[in-house]
Amino acid sequence: MPTIQLSTGLVHYADYGQGVPMVFLHANPGDSRDFEAVIPALSSKYRLLVLDWPGYGQSAMPDSPQNIGVTFFYQVLREFLTKLKLPPAIFVGNSLGGNVAARLASESPQLVRGLVLVSAGGFTPHNVITRSFCKFQGSPFAMSPYWWARLYLHKRTPVTQAMLERAATLQAEPERVALNRAIWRSFIEPEHDLRQVAKKINVPTLLIFGKKDPAIPPNKDG
Repeated sequence: MPTIQLSTGLVHYADYGQGVPMVFLHANPGDSRDFEAVIPALSSKYRLLVLDWPGYGQSAMPDSPQNIGVTFFYQVLREFLTKLKLPPAIFVGNSLGGNVAARLASESPQLVRGLVLVSAGGFTPHNVITRSFCKFQGSPFAMSPYWWARLYLHKRTPVTQAMLERAATLQAEPERVALNRAIWRSFIEPEHDLRQVAKKINVPTLLIFGKKDPAIPPNKDG
């Protein structure tokens, strides 16, 4: 994987194909390999850039991971795009990645050709239950990344099995655990709220939500 030096540290990303750029932004937890299943279908038509967020995959752990929030990843993406000097791109973001991509389209529309937002939170207000759950996931009593992944990945394929195995390794690394919890806590902060942000998005946007998504069901956020 190629790397790029940002102010937060070394960031790894995969780079496939040629053409209109598509930038893939993974969820928390996760890494660039989460998108492996769709790469063959798209790399013949587009240039695909698939990031490892700082602290995930092969990218460097940021300083003070216990204090990281959504705004941090937005700044990482802006710096990444500036250094690569990409033309306007299509952004595919899952969960956290979708939130960051939507904010980019709102604040820097000249950089965005289109959006694909997969289970992106932030479009509806929190209630007591969702706020409490985010606090729980941001605490020392949180469900581990492995068991959280199992809630989603019921169908066992080589791709989903590999994702489960990667999630299982996170629990053994204290800094990654701290980062995961910090991001969960940030989901209830004002910076995560996309309701006003969304009003300024004027690029073609595809919203995708899972019918059985346990965290962001379509009847709530879709």
